[in-house]
Amino acid sequence: MTDDPRANLEKLIRENGHDFSAISKMLGKNPAYIQQYIRRGSPKKLDEDDRRRLAEFYGVEERLLGAPVVSGDSGLQRKNFDGLLRIKRLQVGASAGPGSLADDVYAEAMGFAPKWLRRFGTNPANLSLIVVDGDSMDPTLGDGDDIMVDHSAASRPLRDGIYVLRMDDVLLVKRIAMAPSGKLSVRSDNPQYPDWEDVSAESVNIIGRVVWTGRRL
Repeated sequence: MTDDPRANLEKLIRENGHDFSAISKMLGKNPAYIQQYIRRGSPKKLDEDDRRRLAEFYGVEERLLGAPVVSGDSGLQRKNFDGLLRIKRLQVGASAGPGSLADDVYAEAMGFAPKWLRRFGTNPANLSLIVVDGDSMDPTLGDGDDIMVDHSAASRPLRDGIYVLRMDDVLLVKRIAMAPSGKLSVRSDNPQYPDWEDVSAESVNIIGRVVWTGRRL
């Protein structure tokens, strides 16, 4: 690493196979934010919160991304540095029961190790957490479980699995099975709830695929 925070950030992005736009989105900025910072020097320095998040994401000291060196700290910036990447948590739960309306409002975040997140094969900027509301997906998913959703799956061909989706303006978490005809089966794992067979793909708005769940005991 060098003394140039822009060069250091560009090296980290490229070495990890990321791109400027995706990292900008991870920070909640416009897609050109990181490119403008690195290529044009605008802004002149990273916002403190952005710098901290990037340092956490890549597991490096903040000073390599432009943080000032504090006297007596041997050049290390470790305040508020826990090595975790924050994943946004959706305020309104995805219903595994009758259904609930979605606001797409993020109220808080949870921290995860960047290395652990990379096993999902997607940029962490594509991930969010949603709380399950209802018991129609028991025993797979229970009421109050946190589920991690990969939103990039909405732009890829569907395959069998558990998805967060919208039907008739209602946010749901259901199991989807593909039929040879191209239509979908939208199913509940709890046999006490109905399934929907031969559903037109056009009538389902895929929000993302469920890739992980954290269960309360």
